[in-house]
Amino acid sequence: MSLVKLSIKGISYSQTQNGAYALILNEVDGDRKLPIVIGAFEAQSIAIALEKEIRPPRPLTHDLFKNFAERFDIVIKQVIIHKLVDGVFYSSMICERDKIEEIIDARTSDAIALALRFNAPIFTYKNILDKAGIYLNMSNEEKENAADDDILTPPEAFGVSTEEDAKNTYSRYSLAELHDLMEQAVQEEDYEKAAKIRDEISKRES
Repeated sequence: MSLVKLSIKGISYSQTQNGAYALILNEVDGDRKLPIVIGAFEAQSIAIALEKEIRPPRPLTHDLFKNFAERFDIVIKQVIIHKLVDGVFYSSMICERDKIEEIIDARTSDAIALALRFNAPIFTYKNILDKAGIYLNMSNEEKENAADDDILTPPEAFGVSTEEDAKNTYSRYSLAELHDLMEQAVQEEDYEKAAKIRDEISKRES
């Protein structure tokens, strides 16, 4: 079976499960999207890996795994979403140490969180994409304007409510004060607050 390379489009709130998120993967050489329901913790971990400006003061679980693996010269080479059963995706991580490869079973959300940290490519099989992929049969202009509002950027995945809320909350602060507030929020591991402040900083600096 042929493999299809995927990229991460973003994270959206799940419309079907409370407290869950939908990780949206893109077909690299096509137009289909693969939505995967993940938990809030995994969504936060993936968002932090995507958001380069927010650095937790202590390693999250996936960061700890990466530090542990690197200490013992273990590298994740790629992640493969290899099975879909009753709406549940199953994944494997292809790891290498001393030029010996091992295959490790993992939840898809964990595998992708680690793939981001190891800069490892993500693949699935064509038959899985054929079965679960969403193909948008639109013109290029329609694709640019459709549904992207439903896809959350990494800061929004932490729970940013609206741009107006962030503006009202932090508009009275200077840029220097905002940077100090964001650093303080990260030190306190309040990533939701840090993301809101980072969003306000980005709007001002853009």
